[in-house]
Amino acid sequence: MKISVLALLVAACAPVAASAHQAGDFFMRAGSATVRPTGGSDNVLGLGEFDINNNTQLGLTFTYMLTDHVGVELLGATPFRHKVGLASTGTLATVHQLPPTLMAQWYFMDNNSKLQPYAGIGVNYTMFYDTDFNQTGRDAGLSNLSVKNSWGVAGQVGLDYQLTPQWMLNASLWYMDINTKVRFDAAGAGRQSIDTHINPFVFFFGAGYRF
Repeated sequence: MKISVLALLVAACAPVAASAHQAGDFFMRAGSATVRPTGGSDNVLGLGEFDINNNTQLGLTFTYMLTDHVGVELLGATPFRHKVGLASTGTLATVHQLPPTLMAQWYFMDNNSKLQPYAGIGVNYTMFYDTDFNQTGRDAGLSNLSVKNSWGVAGQVGLDYQLTPQWMLNASLWYMDINTKVRFDAAGAGRQSIDTHINPFVFFFGAGYRF
């Protein structure tokens, strides 16, 4: 009897173990999201392919666990800002984009593991806006820049580490199929339409909270 009472007291005073994802959980992750384009474009006015720089913003993901192993996640972020140019001219324009992405995920471990590796596949919709040539572009006779919005497939691998029942650390890698058309007017050459393949990797590092 004394042993049983002692065991109950020890159990009551012990720290609560960090529990992993379970059916019905809803959690949000926030952290740095870096978009690193990997693609290229058709030849631009005989001067080569577009060069698009990396950009880092605040990334947000919202996940709902349908089962202990299957989740649905929505990726959002503050607007990404990319400089676009050519090797021979430098930066010619600035383009803003938002890439909301919906993923179906599979979590590999059982729900008593603090480490939760996962993989996902889904669809990405990239919205381009606030596109404008800088002074270098305008001096080169370029105007009326537009970038077509894009639908594409997205893939993901990631890892959560559960710190407490509510808090977790996260690292994930995304790949997005982003193909678009960049259109602009070039003095003496008329309206141009350049097939452009951005196809970025997105690196995410952050923390998550279960509600």
